[in-house]
Amino acid sequence: MEWANQLCENRQFGSKMTDSKYFTTTKKGEIFELKAELNSDKKEKKKEAVKKVIASMTVGKDVSALFPDVVNCMQTDNLELKKLVYLYLMNYAKSQPDMAIMAVNTFVKDCEDPNPLIRALAVRTMGCIRVDKITEYLCEPLRKCLKDEDPYVRKTAAVCVAKLHDINAQLVEDQGFLDTLKDLISDSNPMVVANAVAALSEIAESHPNSNLLDLNPQSINKLLTALNECTEWGQIFILDCLANYTPRDDRESQSICERVTPRLSHANSAVVLSAVKVLMKFMEMLPKDLDYYGTLLKKLAPPLVTLLSAEPELQYVALRNINLIVQKRPEILKHEMKVFFVKYNDPIYVKLEKLDIMIRLASQANIAQVLAELKEYATEVDVDFVRKAVRAIGRCAIKVEQSAERCVSTLLDLIQTKVNYVVQEAIVVIKDIFRKYPNKYESVIATLCENLDSLDEPEARAAMIWIVGEYAERIDNADELLESFLEGFHDESTQVQLQLLTAIVKLFLKKPTETQELVQQVLSLATQDSDNPDLRDRGYIYWRLLSTDPVAAKEVVLAEKPLISEETDLIEPTLLEELICHIGTLASVYHKPPSAFVEGSRGVMHKRLPARTESGEGTECPDVGNAAGGSAPEAAPSIIPSQGDLLGDLLNLDLAPPTTTGPTPSTSGMQMGGMDLLGGGLDSLLGGDIGGSPAMGAGFGAAPAVMPASLNAPVGGGLGDLFDLGGGVGMPMGAYIPPKTVWLPAMKAKGLEISGTFARRAGVIQMELVLTNKAMSVMTDFAIQFNRNSFGLAPAGPLQVLTPLGPNQTIEVSLPLSTVGPVMKMDPLNNLQVAVKNNIDVFYFSCQYPISMLFVEDGKMERQVFLATWKDIPNDNESQFQIQDCHLNSEAASNKLQGSNIFTIAKRTVEGQDMLYMSIKLSNGIWVLAELKVQAGNPNYTISLKCRAPEVSQCVFQCYEAVLKN
Repeated sequence: MEWANQLCENRQFGSKMTDSKYFTTTKKGEIFELKAELNSDKKEKKKEAVKKVIASMTVGKDVSALFPDVVNCMQTDNLELKKLVYLYLMNYAKSQPDMAIMAVNTFVKDCEDPNPLIRALAVRTMGCIRVDKITEYLCEPLRKCLKDEDPYVRKTAAVCVAKLHDINAQLVEDQGFLDTLKDLISDSNPMVVANAVAALSEIAESHPNSNLLDLNPQSINKLLTALNECTEWGQIFILDCLANYTPRDDRESQSICERVTPRLSHANSAVVLSAVKVLMKFMEMLPKDLDYYGTLLKKLAPPLVTLLSAEPELQYVALRNINLIVQKRPEILKHEMKVFFVKYNDPIYVKLEKLDIMIRLASQANIAQVLAELKEYATEVDVDFVRKAVRAIGRCAIKVEQSAERCVSTLLDLIQTKVNYVVQEAIVVIKDIFRKYPNKYESVIATLCENLDSLDEPEARAAMIWIVGEYAERIDNADELLESFLEGFHDESTQVQLQLLTAIVKLFLKKPTETQELVQQVLSLATQDSDNPDLRDRGYIYWRLLSTDPVAAKEVVLAEKPLISEETDLIEPTLLEELICHIGTLASVYHKPPSAFVEGSRGVMHKRLPARTESGEGTECPDVGNAAGGSAPEAAPSIIPSQGDLLGDLLNLDLAPPTTTGPTPSTSGMQMGGMDLLGGGLDSLLGGDIGGSPAMGAGFGAAPAVMPASLNAPVGGGLGDLFDLGGGVGMPMGAYIPPKTVWLPAMKAKGLEISGTFARRAGVIQMELVLTNKAMSVMTDFAIQFNRNSFGLAPAGPLQVLTPLGPNQTIEVSLPLSTVGPVMKMDPLNNLQVAVKNNIDVFYFSCQYPISMLFVEDGKMERQVFLATWKDIPNDNESQFQIQDCHLNSEAASNKLQGSNIFTIAKRTVEGQDMLYMSIKLSNGIWVLAELKVQAGNPNYTISLKCRAPEVSQCVFQCYEAVLKN
């Protein structure tokens, strides 16, 4: 508490005797004695009495009855006594608000005292007294103190504005204190600047949409000047503020980096991490071929290494931050492997983090060193650490191909130790090695099978079952091994049950005559005797596949598996960018964005690294194929997304597009909430309604029919009644089509100018292009190709330019698009990279399509489904935005949005405010639910968006804004 901190501060004014005597009295009737002493005429006696009161308050005694007597002691010139009375006031003003007003006159008077310490003390205390009645009296003294001649008073007043804003934000805005605070950024005193920045940052955090810290090159220059002279905490405030600034170009970015770099040698680790955050962010804008870029990389390594010589707790925080930095820029610490080697006395949490970073830094150059260390760690006594070390050996094999053989040999040596948990971890990682290097190390399977009986952990059992199922044709007694697991099927964990089901189906497809009984047994256990919906669904899918089309079943179940990526636990790139912007905060320790663990952070705008400003459009161009003579771009590293990350799953699939000859309407059936995830049930998936029940023991019967869970059950509470208040929705208007813009200027494409827009007509997405020939020669042989993109957009046919395009001629072309192309997550999400070829050359450009083009026509949810889904989506996935200057009533807005496939499910009116509940379905099956608040006479709308893939919310909001304002 602030008053407790100030109590310590008072020691400088105390007598030479110790103050402990004030804490030892426990007499009865003490309150009456203190009352008498407080009203004494003798100053010394009065001061002693106040000290006794503060001591009693500190140990938790209730001395609020003495409030009027203590307040009377405020009228004094003694600074020590005044501080003590102010401490008392801060503690008890909330419980005695009427009495606290008695002190206002003294505060006002003290704010004009000749002594700057008293002026600052008065304004600080007034800011700490959180009583509404007092805040209005605080305004005038605070205004004077913000313009005080003494910097100590100004810096105290700056913090007081933030405190007052927390109590009454409207008052602060009305009184113009925010503008005064902005002026203090230009103050001559660095500590005033730091406190002003801290106050504005805190206010901006609670109002994310306000543009309080309107940074520009001039204000940035003032902050950098103040940076060298203020205290360490002032430096942190300024550095954190700098991290929110986006430089105009790489030159400004380099200039800021040069002035921040000296902070890397600061003794305070928080200053170092804040400086690292600024440099990591601004490095994004520096060209990699710049000499300074290499210099900066070298300068970042020593301070990070130095952080690892601190206490274990600080080491852990540093390691969690280094983990992020290494994922973003491994080259910074690639020569510092040895500092991450584990020491015998490191706490387990430090050991595990160091191990993780070692694997991230492992390369062909240092792999021998790393493996020698890991083998040593695998013989330690700490079980958790040994497990992680064994897994690390497997990760090395997957990451550095040259070391794979050595890693497998090391793992086999560890299996021979017969230490139970070591064997189990080794089997789990060997499964991954098989996935990475198929048909290379299968000779070790026999050794693995010898240890089958010792496996008791679900993950190890599941891994072993996968190996047996995958290589069943090489294992003579595969059916016996799997049958031994089947005996205790219902006692196994879900992970093992699912793996066992798949493995036995694989075995059946490889050896059908020998294993028919076994496969019928497992399908019966999975579909009839299990309560687990995942297991039942998988069982039914296999059953119907096998009973209707065994050839298709073989193609599905025994399909060639993609090789696993080098690192399966990398943080998803957009999240990593956000966490880099939060280095040195809790977010960088948790490896979660602030919105995941800070209460009331709904609608907070996510931070992103700035885009690199390098020129040269060919750096990330789409592959135009051999006809164009272009080379394919380097593939982005494949990330295995975390389970449950819907968008991650959808966007990281790299599927070859089927050949299409015409427009392909979107036919995605992926839905959310309680709906059938396969869109239309298993029957429609497999082409026909298959009834009947399984005929056990007599070949394959048809699978039993599956009834989807009822969606019409009543859902009570909260939003339950809102769907009974639906308002009529009028006729929809036409879909919004953005105006055409120039995508490729003639000067960049040897005279070919391309402009265009996107439209959705009758369920088909159209790319409407205008091609203009501004060159002197005729253009022919036009072709177009898209790079992989977030939603699989691809041309559904060739670019139809049927006649040669002569000089100064213009032609309009409409290109139908499908959404079955290859998928790769883009930044921004709706970015599309295009290559256009003609007889002259191949040209590349990027454009952004409005995501409303992907809103499909069957996006109107049933009311009960909407309600259930809204409740089912976590609150953390909700984003809130403001649409400003929109002058439509709710009905007009609803009609306009429906033209773009944004459907109003229900409408209700609460206290003159119309609430529209809307649903949108994207072409890849993602649903977005919306609540739009429209108040008559207010041109500003509030929209809340809920989606299982919150990354799309920003794009959807932009569509709302575009549709409603055009």
